[in-house]
Amino acid sequence: MKESTNPVLRRLDALVGEWQVDVLGEDGVPVARSRSVFAWDGMLLVHHAEAEPPLPNTPPEWITHAPFPITAVIGLDDLSGQFSMMYTDARDVHRVYAMSMEGGVWKFWGQAGPEFHQRATGTFTPDGNVIHALIERSADGHHWETDFASTYTKVK
Repeated sequence: MKESTNPVLRRLDALVGEWQVDVLGEDGVPVARSRSVFAWDGMLLVHHAEAEPPLPNTPPEWITHAPFPITAVIGLDDLSGQFSMMYTDARDVHRVYAMSMEGGVWKFWGQAGPEFHQRATGTFTPDGNVIHALIERSADGHHWETDFASTYTKVK
């Protein structure tokens, strides 16, 4: 399949590669770690994530309720210029999120249940090798609270 030359779709190139993802505790210290790989499959960007061995300070509930492995497929609707991300994980969770990638900021958001909304904002460092992400949740889609923060560090 040929590679797209669509400039909006090419924004996703910033994600391509292998990343170490650290979930941060309230003190900013990693409490869990995973490995994410983003790779093109034709004109779709496919994301696979696997858990790394638990860190000494990983909370037990994070180990027992871990979503890994995770798979997401990101595509572009060229009529609207909007991205969508289809997500699934080992907990038999299946979701579709709206997504954007502009000016060094990666966002996705959606309703994951009647009283469970999620949104995430990831900001790239100027060199593109680190993404600082904040994942938030809301019961009503209006009042948001931090779910967790994470740092993506490009490995290759």
